Amino acid sequence: MSEAILTPIEKKPMNFTLPVVGAFGAFFGIFVGAANGSVLLGIVLGFALAAGLAFVAMEVLDKSQERMARYGLVALFVVAGFLLGGVPGIVLGALIGWFFGWLIYWIGEGRYRARLVPYLTGGQVLWHYSFRVLCGAIFVFLITPILVVMPLSFNAEDFFTFTPEMLRFDPEGYSLKHYRDFFTSDDWQQAVWNSVKIAPAATLLSVSFGTLAAIGLSQPHVPGRRLIMAILISPMIVPLIISAAGMYFFYSRIGLQGTYLGVVLAHAALGIPFVIITVTATLVGFDRSLTRAAANMGADPVTTFFRVQMPLILPGVISGGLFAFITSFDEVVVVIFVGSANQQTLPWQMFTGLREQISPTILAVATILVGISIALLTVVEILRRRSERLRGMSPG
Repeated sequence: MSEAILTPIEKKPMNFTLPVVGAFGAFFGIFVGAANGSVLLGIVLGFALAAGLAFVAMEVLDKSQERMARYGLVALFVVAGFLLGGVPGIVLGALIGWFFGWLIYWIGEGRYRARLVPYLTGGQVLWHYSFRVLCGAIFVFLITPILVVMPLSFNAEDFFTFTPEMLRFDPEGYSLKHYRDFFTSDDWQQAVWNSVKIAPAATLLSVSFGTLAAIGLSQPHVPGRRLIMAILISPMIVPLIISAAGMYFFYSRIGLQGTYLGVVLAHAALGIPFVIITVTATLVGFDRSLTRAAANMGADPVTTFFRVQMPLILPGVISGGLFAFITSFDEVVVVIFVGSANQQTLPWQMFTGLREQISPTILAVATILVGISIALLTVVEILRRRSERLRGMSPG
């Protein structure tokens, strides 16, 4: 989109700016009012305060004083946050002050239309930003439990709640004791060792079988390939408790229930669909003339696969393998049905800890698992972009 067709920035009238900014103030006032015993009063005061600040910034102060106005808003909300909530209120007040300093000028100066095409109606502009706000709200809703667990893992007390010392940011309220308990406990370390033994083996099987299945099902001449694909990815669709119960009854008949091999095969079955989907997506842009050219040069199918096909689909294979590893490492339902006490994995140990003896060490373990998952998903995203570059779907 060229700069020539973007909407020019123009100052908006006060009868538009004040209600919009005031509405944001009323929204924040809901939380402040609830914390102080009156939601209605918080809404009214929040609306009035935000609208008043917008009027002062846009009408009383000159446009050249924007930076000073922003710093003043931050200082004002920092003082208000300290009076209402102490040290945590200072941090929250600084963030709210920065937000309103940006919002007032973003709305009042019409900057919200700067990157939009000029022919959009008011309703279309509203939907444009409402959609983004909705997506952001869903993201916050999903990520909030993780953000709560992580600081709680540093609690100096054996509680699952924030202590007064933690809320005051007192160093005495924070400790690494739960992490020390995790690394020094024989039960936790045995669970880690079991997960480390099971997850890589299950991942290896998932990648091997899933890659071969994806390559075979990508051939147009395979009969019933849609039905076969649906059956192979069914573990992703069928409720996990049903799959676990079915595996239990089947493995108990053939003698695999309660064995290491049984758990590995069960986790491999759960990981294969992820490998099939990622490798199939990679094969969409694969140029099959390369394999035909290799065959014309005398290469056998195995050489063609490893020398021509595998380097191009490798990002998809690794991505599927990472998803399969995460699935195996974090899975608890199937391993409870299929495994035994000797295969008690890390998630199983966490489940047992919640059921039998509630220990904050679980929070430390959860934080470590979140960090591992974030690192693996970051690798997946890097590989996805590399795969797109190799297939010419994005610029280098």
